[in-house]
Amino acid sequence: MKWKLKYNAPVTLTFALLCAVALALNALTGGGSNALLFIVRRGPLTSPLTYLRLFTHVLGHVSLDHYVSNMMLFLLLGPMLEEKYGSGDLALVIAVTALVTGVIHCLVSPAGLLGASGVVFAFIILASMTSFRAGEVPLTLVLVTVLYIGREAAAGMFSQDNVSHLAHIVGGLSGALCGYMAAAGGQRTA
Repeated sequence: MKWKLKYNAPVTLTFALLCAVALALNALTGGGSNALLFIVRRGPLTSPLTYLRLFTHVLGHVSLDHYVSNMMLFLLLGPMLEEKYGSGDLALVIAVTALVTGVIHCLVSPAGLLGASGVVFAFIILASMTSFRAGEVPLTLVLVTVLYIGREAAAGMFSQDNVSHLAHIVGGLSGALCGYMAAAGGQRTA
């Protein structure tokens, strides 16, 4: 039998590749590309870059470790979610999560936001909802929500780190909303 590589999850793989390109570009520009294109922060509403960064902040990462820690779960969950919901719907989940986390972050924090962790948290919650049916709440959803979102809420209140726990929480809530909407709309299963 002859084995061949298959581009099995185009949205997931393309997103991971775009993140890798953004990371390489950031290294080549000494941080300049992140500052210009990938860090969302409060900015002038007259600048088109302010609006672009509301979406592109999920592509940029500060370091290889940052990229790898996000991509491990993203690449684990993405293909399963893409098979279940379809490429177009998964791309929409990524875009909505990027926009919502970016806007909320700009409204409540003067600091910049960078990285795909909000999308990863959306995927974590969305994955726990894959067996969601009307009138039923999967216990896995409850446990994952309590563990992940609870941990982030506690860390956000008590930690003095450089992590946007708010983006994690908002990303998880975005994933829950997208999962609920898919279930309520009779989303197909693969």
